[in-house]
Amino acid sequence: MKNEIKLIKTEKDYKEALKLADKLFDAKPDTPDGDKLDLLVTLIELYEKKNFPIENPSPLAAIKFRMEQLNLSQTDLIPIIGSKSKVSEVLSGKRTLSLNMIRRLSSELDIPAEVLIQPYDAIA
Repeated sequence: MKNEIKLIKTEKDYKEALKLADKLFDAKPDTPDGDKLDLLVTLIELYEKKNFPIENPSPLAAIKFRMEQLNLSQTDLIPIIGSKSKVSEVLSGKRTLSLNMIRRLSSELDIPAEVLIQPYDAIA
């Protein structure tokens, strides 16, 4: 891929695209090389999305991860989820998330709704 940008169809194309992107990494925006880099990064992202998909975490894992990121305790979730017992039941997997909880968690903790609406089994 001698500075030629083309669709990435194979592992070889992918590796060549990564090498070229590395060479163009310091290109200034709105220059011919900057435009090449933007296009190349888009093609690389499409190839990676198709060939190396990343699954969403479970709703509970996402909530716990976000709590850790924001240094939140279970008590901090009471205004979002409801009561202390509801928070405990949700985080232990004994209670599934309601639509209202999903909306509030998405809004307040900035967790994508598509992650929170995934089905999961509550522990009986």
